[in-house]
Amino acid sequence: MERLLESLPEHVEAAVEARDAWRRQATAGLEFLAQDLSRWAPGTVLRVAFLNGETEAHARIADATRQITDVCGVTLDFGLDPATGAYRRWTTDDTTHAAEIRVSFDQGGYWSLVGTDSTDPTLVGADSPLGGAPHQRSLNLAGFGGILPDDWAGTVRHEFLHALAFKHTHQNMRGPCEAEFRWEDDEGYAPTRNDRGVFIADEAGRRPGVYTYLGGPPNRWSRTRVDANLRTTESDDTLAGPFDADSVMLYQFEPFFYRTAPSPCAPTGNGIDLSAGDIRGLQMLYPPHDKELAARAETALTALSGGSESAGDGDPYRQRLLDVLRGLSEGRVP
Repeated sequence: MERLLESLPEHVEAAVEARDAWRRQATAGLEFLAQDLSRWAPGTVLRVAFLNGETEAHARIADATRQITDVCGVTLDFGLDPATGAYRRWTTDDTTHAAEIRVSFDQGGYWSLVGTDSTDPTLVGADSPLGGAPHQRSLNLAGFGGILPDDWAGTVRHEFLHALAFKHTHQNMRGPCEAEFRWEDDEGYAPTRNDRGVFIADEAGRRPGVYTYLGGPPNRWSRTRVDANLRTTESDDTLAGPFDADSVMLYQFEPFFYRTAPSPCAPTGNGIDLSAGDIRGLQMLYPPHDKELAARAETALTALSGGSESAGDGDPYRQRLLDVLRGLSEGRVP
């Protein structure tokens, strides 16, 4: 009963939350979705590069992502050199982007920045090992540079879907998970830990709630961080389809996380292959050409910039927003 959950480092989550609040205020009143600002321009070619790891692992990761790119209007270019069999590399000394998605294997856990955050240098400071600047990691697969675990392909697809602007299915506002999670302890629960410090049921069989369990090892999350990663937020600017229990973006939690068994929030897919819902979502975000998206971007760009090419006013958030809108309106990588 010990589960380390995927999440971005806390300072990055805080930076994303602050940036998103600014975006909502800046685009208030415009017919434009914040989700549009996270996705790449449909039809674009996204470069992928590796910081470290072995060529065989690079090849298997690239192969696993074909299940994604085969069904939608986006291309992942891993920079394979036919002469040497080597894949594109990037370094922590880069001053220009070698790739939009910069993969590493040397940080803890599995995580990815969401969509165009991968090239947003305003997201976090230059001294952070991850972020949107050329020298920062945008996607991490801990230990995948050598021997791959049994469920590696599902993890690769999960993280690359994040890189294409997908979020977790358990946070889908149309789903049952908000009401299904046992947020608080059973009444009368006496905090009890195993020899690794993980919260477990007490002698009377009363169980810790989600907040208590994730507040202890190995996650050590605050209640605020639990809310950011698990709770559902009603939002008009989020593009969400029906809840999909087969999705590779839905986590398998410990049974005690749920109020009922079997829980409607528990995954029913194999956790490795894309579901029909995942494929529909990809095709919705990345059709071969999206004239409606380009038109909305052009309208928003005109409203925010007043037609000026240099309307950032020295504000890095504002300049980045204008750059993304300009890229979407022109159908290219922001």
